[in-house]
This record gives sequence, structure tokens and C-alpha cells, in this order.
Amino acid sequence: MEKNNNESGQSPFAQTYFHGTKADLKLGSFIETGISSNFGQNKKAKYIYLTATLDAAIWGAELALGEGRERIYLIEPTGPIEDDPNLTDKKFPGNATKSYRSAHPFKVVGEITVWQSHSPEKVKAMKDGVERAKQMGIEAIE
Repeated sequence: MEKNNNESGQSPFAQTYFHGTKADLKLGSFIETGISSNFGQNKKAKYIYLTATLDAAIWGAELALGEGRERIYLIEPTGPIEDDPNLTDKKFPGNATKSYRSAHPFKVVGEITVWQSHSPEKVKAMKDGVERAKQMGIEAIE
């Protein structure tokens, strides 16, 4: 499903989107393709990812590569978005996680500074599962 979030007449905050990461970004900056991915083999990203659920953004922050502080940003897409096939086609048919991707930049419009992490046990179990998939040659990011 492709969505265009820049249709004329759209009101601000018609849909809230989140991006979980360990990158230290400033308000007004843009998250763009072509930089090293937070996930997988750390390749240059063809797509950037966003979600409409805080829980999925928390997972994004917790699973992101790097040593920085986990962060969740409020973002605005600057172009069309589509369902994330890594999740909607493979793990959660119907897009229950409300996860999307885009080849277009996202503008950082805010940061969620108070949120509840998953338990250390749940994070370890998720990271162990990602590692098992990696060992089997399955990459989480397309």
C-alpha cells in the first residue's frame, strides 16, 4: 500500500510517525537514504523506515547498531511511503506493526524523550533471534 503524505490540504499531525535509532539528530534535520543502515550488514540504505506505533519505534531504537543513546524521533515523510515488506510480507501480514518505508527523506519534527524500554530479557531474546537469522543468511533489512 503506498501513501502520499504531501497531498494539498493535509493538516499537520494528521498521522504521527516515529523513527527509532541511536543517531543524535537535531530538530529540522532530515533522515535520508544513502547512509549506513542501523541494521543488517550496515550497508548503504536504499530505504528509510518509519512506524505509526511507538512500540515498533522502541524496537527500532533498541535493535539499532551502534553505541549511542536509544532515541525515538517524531518524523514527517517528504514523499510517498509504502508498507515495509520485511515485516508485512514475512512476519506480520496485514501490517499490524504499522511499519513503512520510503526512498524519500523524513524531516525530524520532535523527539520522544520519555518512553518505556522492553525488558532486558525481551531485548536479548529479540537480538538472539536476529543473530540466529543472520547465521542462516537471512537479512532483516531489504
